[in-house]
Amino acid sequence: MEKQNISYKAVIPVLFSFFVMSFCDLVGIGVDNARNDFNVSNTLAQLIPMAVFVWFFALSLPVGLLQERIGKRNMVNIGMLVTAAGLLLPFLYYTFPTLLLGFVLLGIGNTILQVSANPLLIEVVPATRSASFLSFSQFVKALGSMIAPFVASYFALQTGNWKIVFLVFGAISLLSAVWLHLTPVAEMQAGAERASFRSAFQLLSIPYILLMVLGIFFVVGIDVGINSTSGQFLMEKLGMDPEPAKQGRSLYFFGKMLGTFAGAMLLTRFNPGKFLLTSAVLTLVLIVSLIFAPTAAVALSLMFAIGLAAANIFPLIFAGTVARYTGRNNEISGLMIMAVSGGAFVPPLAGWFTDVSGVSGGMMVLAACAAFLVFLAFYELSMKNTR
Repeated sequence: MEKQNISYKAVIPVLFSFFVMSFCDLVGIGVDNARNDFNVSNTLAQLIPMAVFVWFFALSLPVGLLQERIGKRNMVNIGMLVTAAGLLLPFLYYTFPTLLLGFVLLGIGNTILQVSANPLLIEVVPATRSASFLSFSQFVKALGSMIAPFVASYFALQTGNWKIVFLVFGAISLLSAVWLHLTPVAEMQAGAERASFRSAFQLLSIPYILLMVLGIFFVVGIDVGINSTSGQFLMEKLGMDPEPAKQGRSLYFFGKMLGTFAGAMLLTRFNPGKFLLTSAVLTLVLIVSLIFAPTAAVALSLMFAIGLAAANIFPLIFAGTVARYTGRNNEISGLMIMAVSGGAFVPPLAGWFTDVSGVSGGMMVLAACAAFLVFLAFYELSMKNTR
């Protein structure tokens, strides 16, 4: 029987796991500080986001299969504990290798969280509210992403040690894991026929699913790319001082936070396909405009607008694909989160273009990702019109 009532006692700690999920967005701060503290090249510094997001490609499907056996809540808790370990390591011993290893653990923990927390949230809310709650979960995640640069800058300015942010967020991860562990959550039982690697990869032979998985790949590439390159863009092209430039990425996450909050309400009234098309077109136009921004003030405004425009693309693609192929949620969830590895591959490509042709060239990589999303939105609308 379909769930009708919302148990906020279960929903709130599950939603808070999305706040912990946001801690992977410390990659932008990590890139900026690694470049300064260890005097590494742009290409080498961009190994930090790669160290985080490559695990989405490697581990998403294994995590999806394992969670059928031990439960989604247990997997979410494991993800938060691994996240805490990744945050505490570089705080305790700070070298470039340990910083990189810390972000590896952060990426593994985040992969577990993304694979398990999204379907767990769907299970603890009514089916008619799942898309709305998925958008709201992205609001919670964006809230954490937005405050992280300010927390790091606060500790840098007040104590001279920006790494205290690792300690604070590590402690929050541990407390969140305890909270969810103590919360009763009723999960759906796995079906008689379990998902497998073969059944999951066979779904990629369906053009719709393949393109939607690529859509996740590129939208996350944009998200991490803006996070990891915006500070350098603002400093090198527009002459901003380092700390304000690093904090500038918070405007992107602030726009994303507002966009997902608004999307949680608007998606109950507007056509999702047209919403996706509007979001994709605006994202492309705004990224191109950012590349040619004449002043820092204009660039910061555009970063806010990009976050606002792109905010709901991930939940729209995720919820729409799951809704079209009901009964294959575990496999689709694994494939979708595997595609989050776009955050591992797009930023190094942008870093290489930055080294070769300047920071504007790196930003053009993000514009190309947005152009694919426009194509994807048109494809989604054409599929709805032919059903």
